[in-house]
Amino acid sequence: MAEELVPIQENEYKELLLQTVAVIERARINVARRIATTASNTYWEIGRLLHEKKLESKHGSGVVKRLSVDLRERYPDMGLSPRQLWNMKSFYVRYMDCDEKLLRSVALLPWSQNLLLLNKDLSDVDTLYYAQESIAKGWNRDLLLNAIKLGMHETHSVPAADNNFESTLPAVQSQYANEVFHSTYNLGFLGVTKPILELELENRLVEKIKLFLLELGKGFTFIGNQHTIEYNGKESRVDMLFFHRGLRSLVAIDLKIGKFIPEYAGKMNYYLSLLDRTERQEGENPSIGIILCAEKDRLDVELALEGITKPIGVADYKLIIPKEELQKTIAAEIQSFEDEHAEGKTDES
Repeated sequence: MAEELVPIQENEYKELLLQTVAVIERARINVARRIATTASNTYWEIGRLLHEKKLESKHGSGVVKRLSVDLRERYPDMGLSPRQLWNMKSFYVRYMDCDEKLLRSVALLPWSQNLLLLNKDLSDVDTLYYAQESIAKGWNRDLLLNAIKLGMHETHSVPAADNNFESTLPAVQSQYANEVFHSTYNLGFLGVTKPILELELENRLVEKIKLFLLELGKGFTFIGNQHTIEYNGKESRVDMLFFHRGLRSLVAIDLKIGKFIPEYAGKMNYYLSLLDRTERQEGENPSIGIILCAEKDRLDVELALEGITKPIGVADYKLIIPKEELQKTIAAEIQSFEDEHAEGKTDES
């Protein structure tokens, strides 16, 4: 018996189409970024091997040339010329002692842009600035070069802080917390295509908690949602509660579907006081709060956190990857691929 077709309303079909497009675009941008990260990790490991063997251009050139010949015989499409191998060593040496935030940023850049940054003798702070701007604005190599020539790292304004970690945490922990927490989180994996309520957003995050943990980063353990804190005969509920092993802190996340308003900071300060008083264990650091909202004004955030005694950060989130961001990322990866192969052919000649 033939299966009976189920009719679908036009608005239901449009929602299905939007959700499918969001899934495909999210997958494509993840693939594009994964290409850059995988290439950087590969070059990093090769550079580490060369560094550990103490190969220098004066005494190790013969070894590197032989290595290049053998590698290109096995992997002819990777452009593993002697010059590229030396570049990989330089890449490793440049960043081997840098902090995790800088390493994460340069790992997302196409190789051609990393080579450009290597050759400009920039400080860690300036390198991080250009790496983050390239990622956020989709710069290709030429745009990055022009930005460096214009000295944009010398003239850009420092944005207001999205947290008060510096004034509420010890210096070492404050620096680490700034590396752990982001200013923006991508929740595109939720497949949201229309406005939803805060509880629905929370439920979707719980359903896909593994993906949310990947977006948060390493070290997070999920304790629960709508976590109840009982104190002084009253009950309070935290939207989502985590523990971060590296920071050794409870992390409370308050979800907001709208724009950040100052009152949220006071509420989070209260939650953190309760957590520190009732659930923080001996040897653990102060609890940290993250207010995750759809939009934020940095001046509002700065004023709202002024005078707050508990460590609080404010982050916004993206639900759907913008089409322009996707196109820029993929175009940058294609250009990087072409540049690498062009360099490899030049070295062979």
